[in-house]
Amino acid sequence: MYAVYGVVPPGLVDVPVGATQFSPLIPGSDALERAADASLTGVTMLAPPGVIERRYAIAHALRALIPGTPFTFFAPNKRGGARLHDELSAFGCVSNEASRHHHRLCTGVRPGSLHDLEHAIALGAPRLVEPIGLWSQPGVFSWDRIDPGSALLIEHLPQLSGRGADLGCGIGILARAALLQGSVQHMTLIDIDRRAIEAARRNVDPVRSTVVWGDAASSKELPREVDFVIMNPPFHDGGTEDQNMGRAFIAKSASLLRKGGVCLLTANRHLPYEAAMKPLFATMTQVVQANGFKIYVAQK
Repeated sequence: MYAVYGVVPPGLVDVPVGATQFSPLIPGSDALERAADASLTGVTMLAPPGVIERRYAIAHALRALIPGTPFTFFAPNKRGGARLHDELSAFGCVSNEASRHHHRLCTGVRPGSLHDLEHAIALGAPRLVEPIGLWSQPGVFSWDRIDPGSALLIEHLPQLSGRGADLGCGIGILARAALLQGSVQHMTLIDIDRRAIEAARRNVDPVRSTVVWGDAASSKELPREVDFVIMNPPFHDGGTEDQNMGRAFIAKSASLLRKGGVCLLTANRHLPYEAAMKPLFATMTQVVQANGFKIYVAQK
């Protein structure tokens, strides 16, 4: 089995037809962590930008490769590419380095003996983050802290009841806060990051929650006629700001809500989501603006 991890930009590197996708950010993909030792015949990986996350993913790829089989690791120059060669050397790999289309590529074959894989895997593995009392994993959004936007929304969370949805749930911080209200009967959580979803399943009440791995903006697995939606929409795609992502989440929330249902949104202060919300909701109120964030409650 040949593995591909992440989306390969056209013209950057060839990937064999039929390669199996392993990225945690592509719903339905296999999990590289579950690939058996020495089971892969090759790997092409878009290496993640974070150091701990990147070394974890590369270590798992090398662990799962059959000795003597080829690897290609690549990353944008300014998002980890400059470190790839040295990181592979630290694992015991000899690689050829090249630059192409603002990316750094490292190619080589998996040596018979490697070192420091276990340490890299342990550092990047899922864990209980003691300061926040929640399960998480390096690479997940705001993995070791409660981000200030979500904290502000939790601080101003109104009394909720019935069924709700958390779009782009991350590790389940907002849904967990909502479920602490006994009047909330059930929450459906969805996120595009499998690692976040696996953490969320540990962090929220399993009896009153359903957790979905998918794209919140396009998923057909979400319930309709819910009483409320809470969300902290993403607005970056590969390091580039993309406000259309937030607009898509807003449109999705409106489609899920019953008439009279409410959408509770936290967003960075500079994001102009008001124009997207006004046509979709009967009322829209800014509850608070503080610490660079704003909270809106919109009623359908």
